[in-house]
Amino acid sequence: MQGIGYWLTKRAFLGGDKEALVDGERRLTYRELNRRVNRLAGSLQALGLAHGNRCAILAYNCLEYVEVIFASAKLGLTLVPLNWRLSPAELAFNFSDSGCETLIFDAEFAEVVKQLKSQTAIKRMIVLGSKVTPEEEVYEDLLARQSDDEPTVDQTVGLDTAHIIMYTAGTTGRPKGAVLSQGASFWNAINLTLDMNFTPDDRNLSVLPMFHIGGIGLFTLPVLYMGGTVVIQRTFDPSETLRLLRKEKITLFFGVAAVFLFLIQHSDFNAEAFANVRVVMSGGAPLPVSLVRQYHEAGIVLQQGFGMSEAAPSIATLSRDLALKKAGSIGRALFHVEARVVDGDMNDLPAGAEGELVIRGPNLMQGYWNRPDATKEAFEGGWFHTGDIARMDADGDLYIVDRKKDMFISGGENVYPAEVENAIFELPQVAETAVIGIKDEKWGEVGLAFVSLKPGAQLGADDIIEFLKQRLAKYKVPRQVVFVGQLPRNAAGKVLKNKLREAYS
Repeated sequence: MQGIGYWLTKRAFLGGDKEALVDGERRLTYRELNRRVNRLAGSLQALGLAHGNRCAILAYNCLEYVEVIFASAKLGLTLVPLNWRLSPAELAFNFSDSGCETLIFDAEFAEVVKQLKSQTAIKRMIVLGSKVTPEEEVYEDLLARQSDDEPTVDQTVGLDTAHIIMYTAGTTGRPKGAVLSQGASFWNAINLTLDMNFTPDDRNLSVLPMFHIGGIGLFTLPVLYMGGTVVIQRTFDPSETLRLLRKEKITLFFGVAAVFLFLIQHSDFNAEAFANVRVVMSGGAPLPVSLVRQYHEAGIVLQQGFGMSEAAPSIATLSRDLALKKAGSIGRALFHVEARVVDGDMNDLPAGAEGELVIRGPNLMQGYWNRPDATKEAFEGGWFHTGDIARMDADGDLYIVDRKKDMFISGGENVYPAEVENAIFELPQVAETAVIGIKDEKWGEVGLAFVSLKPGAQLGADDIIEFLKQRLAKYKVPRQVVFVGQLPRNAAGKVLKNKLREAYS
């Protein structure tokens, strides 16, 4: 089967005048998008890039980002999205580790790129916007010099062709690059289409950064596969998101828990903004049950999904009709994903028992870039080890108890921070919370809770601890509470617990 670059070729043929992308005042049909992608592919070939070469991109969300994704796919290039929230040193590691020599970047990152140049072997630079230095090529100038013709490639490009190296969020240790094939994106699109019945009439608002797999796979590529329309938001801003939901008559909206928290706390929030949205889904981090209830009270069904970079990213979703009834569950594995909850010897555990979630399916990564040992460990026993502690109920619905690495042992008892965090979230004054384990001479480890309060709210540490004592076993109750303005998060909305641990180690 042909690679995913063929999606645009076929869509341009079947209904080329259909709107594909909206980026501010810029709107592209499928025919226009395919022509620009072909011109970009020709430009990259003219610069010497060929099948298997890596190419990095450092940019905010924009239609050019989508063009780069598809041009890479047509040529068989491997794209390395760079996280603009990282430091130059961190960016340099990802760029060099992946073996990139070409960088496409937004002119707004000129200073960062200047530092990146001094730390890496960048040979080619393509700028979105005005040229900053003489050695740079201007993106639109390159496109103007090429034809609309489909690119000719020397090697076959198919679903097994490596397409994206998505570096892990780096919450612990050195980042690893998950190598995703074009087939991983294809099967992710199939899984989500089957689960949510995507159609050409759907309009998706893309707010997650495209350097994150959620920004690409939820739901940008699946919607384009189905011939729908993707509306691009440069960066997340609650007011702008609410405006676009209304203006563009959005039908599909994916965010992380923090996005939904910021939206419902915004003064412009009301259910009318979601009037046309038939799928409202969160992933990347657990949804507090209290937040699900808040949206339900506003007449909005907020569904929980679950995924990871290594799965392109979708693994499981909780059905719409169970969104409130089973709030806290991630639902069931998607159609072309198998999921098990196992013990340390890979034996299946009975309903209700807690063990590691392992998965397999055609949407999984090919492996970690240049990390054979890490790849072997991740796929031990022929299944991908998620590192998540989960349980499965009698119906087959999954619950993530916690990250394996986040669990700590207090007095010989396992404590899963997610359970404690959900209890803290029951307090209406709480905006954000995170729990970690810290060393204790008597118990080995005890809990430390970081809490951010809603504006104007008043709550003391003793109030929180007493509240938790009524709901949790004594060993699960944090011994300390630290109040913070906000929690450190990565682009996926996940709390960076390593930073919290470093501050209190």
